[in-house]
Amino acid sequence: MYEQSLGICGYEFIRELFIFVKLILNSYLNMVIGYTTGVYDMFHIGHLNILRRAKEQCDYLIVGVSTDELVQHDKHKTPIIPLAERMKIVEAIRYVDKVVPQLDKNKMAAWDKFHFNKMFVGSDWKGTETWKHFEEQFASLGVEIVYLDHTDGISSTILREKLSNTVKK
Repeated sequence: MYEQSLGICGYEFIRELFIFVKLILNSYLNMVIGYTTGVYDMFHIGHLNILRRAKEQCDYLIVGVSTDELVQHDKHKTPIIPLAERMKIVEAIRYVDKVVPQLDKNKMAAWDKFHFNKMFVGSDWKGTETWKHFEEQFASLGVEIVYLDHTDGISSTILREKLSNTVKK
């Protein structure tokens, strides 16, 4: 009844305000705020493992879910599961405290918005020029880049291939 009197906009505003206050309090209480991103298409055990490992290393985990447009631009493929559904799936995972759309790959803009102090990324990016640059950029802000191991034998690409082979038979 209370949500209805506020309307969905009012309810969402209060929810976002609560999250903002929580983030501010966390920063003053020296809580570790973590941030990671991904497509999370065809959610699988590898996704769950990444989120669990990230949450083990922070008090509050923010997860950016790549928009369909970003995936199309970067990977030249369209996710099977639409963004809104992928965000709802990730939001339902107990290790996740906040889900946001990832509109671009500007990690500094994400830091400006969320003030995380740990950023989690797959270990396959370790040593790349892009992530060496991020390490240097974020070190001055006190942000630690944590590389998480990939779960062998599973990926959305593998699932796509299996589905494609099943359809062809």
